[in-house]
Amino acid sequence: MERFRFLTSGESHGKCLTAIIEGLPANLEIDINFINSELKRRQIGYGRGGRMKIESDTVEIMSGVRFGKTFGAPVTLVIKNKDFENWKKIMSDNPDDLNFDKLFSTYRPGHADYAGSVKYNQKDLRNILERSSARKTAIEVAIGAVAKLLLKQFGISCSSDVLQIGNAKTEEDFRAEIDKAKAEGDTLGGKIKVLYKNVPVGLGSYVHWDRALDGRIAQAVMSIPAVKSVAIGNHHAYKMKGSEFHDEIFTENGEIVRKTNNAGGIEGGISNGENIVVTLVMKPIPTLLKPLQSVNLLTGKPEEAHFERSDTCAVEACAVVAEARIACVLANEILLKYGGDSMEELLNHQMLALSPLKF
Repeated sequence: MERFRFLTSGESHGKCLTAIIEGLPANLEIDINFINSELKRRQIGYGRGGRMKIESDTVEIMSGVRFGKTFGAPVTLVIKNKDFENWKKIMSDNPDDLNFDKLFSTYRPGHADYAGSVKYNQKDLRNILERSSARKTAIEVAIGAVAKLLLKQFGISCSSDVLQIGNAKTEEDFRAEIDKAKAEGDTLGGKIKVLYKNVPVGLGSYVHWDRALDGRIAQAVMSIPAVKSVAIGNHHAYKMKGSEFHDEIFTENGEIVRKTNNAGGIEGGISNGENIVVTLVMKPIPTLLKPLQSVNLLTGKPEEAHFERSDTCAVEACAVVAEARIACVLANEILLKYGGDSMEELLNHQMLALSPLKF
């Protein structure tokens, strides 16, 4: 079931990235400055490449908002790609601009090139690269910012931390690790933790597999380009005994409390009132300055992988994208649980909802 729904379109070097968001209640205040600040967060981080020097992402609201508030209609967001000016001929929709000398046909290990070319029957791998690129996460961060504005109305906040980059486990060592990889023509991934606070009890459900909150969060985060694993709560559960892992239940001042949060705020597919904790691992970016060995799809002969401008490390940016993806899941669950066509109705329904047990 979806109440907070969205579709995106656009390519890495195309004219723009676009989103249509449906299901937002009327009278939600939309702070465009906050959305743009989230986009800026996605662009920063040590190890980013040349694209970030070209783009300074800002969003334009095309529909669904008047005088700073939603009014129940779908909301359309657009981010223009400034780099499109350098790619007009290559990304043209005019068949007369087709230039076979500009096609590239050498698979890049770690990208969607091979599988995508087979699936969509494409000989020009740019038709795979452009939509599979992580560039599309820019518009997803804008959508996530809108979701965060909704969550803020319920007192829900978030933060994220980079736990590790390559072999470095402290922030003061991150830069040296990235500099070393860059000098070697290589790339790095890392480990990230995302924390959502003040999430109410009762989001998600155990009645069907596709309604479990942890399952929905895991799918949303796992589908971020380059993410290879996702854990909810203590990701060392595999080496803990049950007596060590499970969060005991106590009462303080008549309220249920926990002294640990190994479950990461979700039990039985339902939020339990504790902080939601998500840990994810991002693989090293697969576009390398020192190319890996590959094959040309037209000739079948070995070649070095095609190189496209890339980052050395984008772990900090991935953390912002993960925040956004989780925000969208939580916004949908809030709308499912409380319902309402306006913010006033939605917040009133929350006030009328059953509160956690008192003793």
